[in-house]
Parts: sequence; C-alpha cells; structure tokens
Amino acid sequence: MTIAFIGLGSMGQHMAANLLRSGQIVHVWNRNPGPVQALAAKGARPAATAAECGIADVVFTMLADDNATRDVMVAGGVLDAMAPGSIHVNMATVSVAFAREMAALHVEKGVGYVAAPVLGRVDVAEAGKLNILAGGSDELIARVQPLLDLMGQKTWRFGEAPEQANAVKLACNLTLACAIEAMGEGAALAGAHGIPPANFIDLITTTLFAGSPVYKGYGGMIARQAYSPAGFKLSLGQKDVRLAVEAGQGKNLPLAFGDALQAVLKEAIDHGDADLDLAALGKNAARRGGMN
Repeated sequence: MTIAFIGLGSMGQHMAANLLRSGQIVHVWNRNPGPVQALAAKGARPAATAAECGIADVVFTMLADDNATRDVMVAGGVLDAMAPGSIHVNMATVSVAFAREMAALHVEKGVGYVAAPVLGRVDVAEAGKLNILAGGSDELIARVQPLLDLMGQKTWRFGEAPEQANAVKLACNLTLACAIEAMGEGAALAGAHGIPPANFIDLITTTLFAGSPVYKGYGGMIARQAYSPAGFKLSLGQKDVRLAVEAGQGKNLPLAFGDALQAVLKEAIDHGDADLDLAALGKNAARRGGMN
C-alpha cells in the first residue's frame, strides 16, 4: 500500500510523520516546501505537485477549509489522478455541505471517501494520540484503520455518511468555543472584583471541571495570558463556529450560543486577535471591562 499526505501545517506535518512508522511509502505535498523537506529527511517522498499524490492507494488531506480542499483535490487534479478503488481520507474540519459535495464527486470517480476530522492540539498530533471521528462505509474505514491507528488513540465511528462525522466535529468545536468564552467571562468577572484570574481558573479546574483537559489547558492559557504561538487560531475557531451555525440551519435548528459566539469572535478579530490562540477569547472578555 502506498500513502500520500497533503497539507503539512502545524497538525498535518506530525500526522504524516506518524504515518512513516507504517514502513510503507509515504508521498507528501504542501504549498510551503519547508515541511516537505523536513519529512523527506525522515524518509517521505516529496511530490512536485499535489496531483502526483493521486498515485497513492490512500490519500490523506489536512487542509484549512472547504476552499483549500476543493482547490487541491478538484482544481489541483488530485481526484482525477486517483485510481478507482483508492481512498481519500479528509481529516480537515469542513462544512457539512462540502462533505456531501465531496462524497458525491468521489462516487462519480469510483474513489472511496472517508471523513476523519480530529480532536487534539499540536502536541497530541505529535504524540499520535488524536481522537479521530470517522464517517463513511465500514468497509472503507476498515481498510484505512491501521493507518488511523498510527495517528490516533481511538477512532470514533459516526455514521455511514461522511458528513455525519463532520457534523459531530463542528458540534465539538462549538462546545469548545462556548467553554473557552465561559471561562474568559468568568475570569474577567472575578478580576473585576479584585480576584486574580489565575485564582479563579485554579478553583474551577480543581472543582467544577476537574479532570477536563479543555478547562485545564485553555484555562491555564487564560490564567497566564499565553495566547501565542497559537495551537488553534482564533480565526479558525470563527470559521468552525460559522460552519456549526450553518449546519444547524440546514436542519432548521437555531443555535443561540453559536450566534452569540459569532459576534464575540468577530469582535476579537476586529481587535487584531485573529492569529492568536482561541484561548484569546479570555483576553477579549477582559478587554470589554478595560482590564487589558
């Protein structure tokens, strides 16, 4: 089996590196050649174009959004280069509508399509401990499961339709953003009354939300005001919340928190926080009260 990995950003480069542990050929491509060269030093085979990756039996993509994935897979010729019976595993966070579009295009080409978005930050990807949310046919997922096991600690199955896994991923990121905003506002409220935000975060992460990696990790960043370098950019959080709201609209399901978060995220981005970590929602909450 030959493997290809397209999209070697902060997450993808570590995921591709873990696939090299399979002992099989791994072709890699990225717009920025830096990560390609780093992986080539570990044994990966650089591709001159994205379309060259289409020769692989299994093509993984980890790209920023719908448009980037469409540009590479369709306009970039990867899907046309894939042989019938090969499989594309899309590990990016994309919209439900786009997942349906991609699934239909792959059926036309006779190529398998699996949605496999992930939960976990960069350090988790590097350790090969991601949680992978998989949507697609049992047969296709079974074929790629040994490779998913190299990148993740568990694969969670969510339906035969690929977009079902994407809907769950968007629901997760909506919940994550709500938790961070709640922590930020709580810390700001405590701070406004003379209590160091770090003390508030310490309280809730050892009592109300003890054992939660989200509250511990993002709460710690809020307490330290450590928003850079970003493990998950605030601009990407904005994109994911927007896609979650759109996914709800597609099922006539209003998401009140989602609507509120869209306004909050726009506020933070308008203040120049787009490239900071999503934890900077805490900075934004404090800023409203003139505390930073």
